[in-house]
Amino acid sequence: MNFIKNNLANAFTLANLFSGSIGVIQLLAGNYHITAICIIISLILDFFDGFIARAMKSNSNLGAQLDSLADMVSFGLLPGIAMYKALEPFGSQLFGTELPFEIKYLGLFITLFSCLRLAIFNLDEEQTYYFKGLNTPSNTILIFGLYYAFLETESFRFLFENSLLLIILTVISSWILVSPVKMIAMKFKSMKLEDNYPKIALLIGAVLILILFKTVGIPLVILYYILISLIFQKQLK
Repeated sequence: MNFIKNNLANAFTLANLFSGSIGVIQLLAGNYHITAICIIISLILDFFDGFIARAMKSNSNLGAQLDSLADMVSFGLLPGIAMYKALEPFGSQLFGTELPFEIKYLGLFITLFSCLRLAIFNLDEEQTYYFKGLNTPSNTILIFGLYYAFLETESFRFLFENSLLLIILTVISSWILVSPVKMIAMKFKSMKLEDNYPKIALLIGAVLILILFKTVGIPLVILYYILISLIFQKQLK
């Protein structure tokens, strides 16, 4: 019984890694619908592994390390591959110049900075009730959400038909992962209404965006999340 109690959360974490790995493989194969399903599964499992660990009081250093390693694939490698796929049609052309390498590999900078962000998070004891920099699951939703919306509805065409804009997005995405900007975390220090205005504003706005914009609203929710976090910077502590 103790074995199950101590390792149930880790099993959810490994399932997150398994789902994320399938998502990466399917994305490389061009099956972005399956990748979207894998991301949703990984997000659910990532939430519940922490919830189960806290509920069963089975938090451990092993679990913390496994969580980051799983997230590195599901929410680190996967968005990097999504940008890799988005840049792939442009070959080695940039500004009308032939480069000695294909620019699609620049998309993997998102993966590098996701790794750095996860390592920083593991060492930073300050990020209890807020995040410092955009968390990797949110960044994955933003990058893959933009790509998915483009493939499904041809939204954001201006972005995916311009290699320079995609590279700029890659730079911004990489920077914001390790930036000092405080981001809302859905962890409650108290149940006082005034202490939770940022979370309430985030939830209401996110629901409205998804209802109004549907698929296109997925990446817009993350942009709204960043905006709300910037507005409530002083209350995040």
